Amino acid sequence: MPGQPLPLGFVFRSRAKEEKAPADKAVVTDSKQPRDPQAPKGRPTPKRSQAQSRRRSVANTPTSRKEAARRQREERRQALERQRQALAGGDERYLPARDRGPVRRFARDWVDSRFNVAEFFLPLAVVILVLSVVRVPSVQTIALLLWLVVIVLIVLDAAVSGFGLRKRLKERFGDENTRGAVAYALMRSLQMRRLRLPKPQVKRGERP
Repeated sequence: MPGQPLPLGFVFRSRAKEEKAPADKAVVTDSKQPRDPQAPKGRPTPKRSQAQSRRRSVANTPTSRKEAARRQREERRQALERQRQALAGGDERYLPARDRGPVRRFARDWVDSRFNVAEFFLPLAVVILVLSVVRVPSVQTIALLLWLVVIVLIVLDAAVSGFGLRKRLKERFGDENTRGAVAYALMRSLQMRRLRLPKPQVKRGERP
């Protein structure tokens, strides 16, 4: 076509700049903000604490049913061990649900601070059974009378203990829910002191 020819330098120079510009920009962008290989595209690099937490959660995830069952058994064993130690030491955090709370603790202390006729039931029962085996009518009569005396004493002692504990619970806890605490205490009084769980935390005669 007629007209003035375009300078050759203009043509080659513009194409060279267009090819180099994206590459330069990409290099500058990559050098200023390196991306973590684990981070999704278009999102910032996660913090170290987040990355460590994510790795721990992935590592703790069971890889098979066998591994999951093994971990459940291990967790159950640890929970039972903590519960056993709590029953021996009285740690409220790991006690069974029936033994938790200030009301149940007060009921235990009330029983443990007293002498209860019911706690001597097993030794007395052994003695009475031995006497009843003897083939002597008078001894067997004495054994029968002892049975009656022990049963009456246990019933009277349980009635007195239950009435006194109910009164103290009302004074101590007011309108709080104390349902089942008296029955819980009476069941504990049937056990020998050294066999009670949780272990007694007060001495005999010590006011709870």
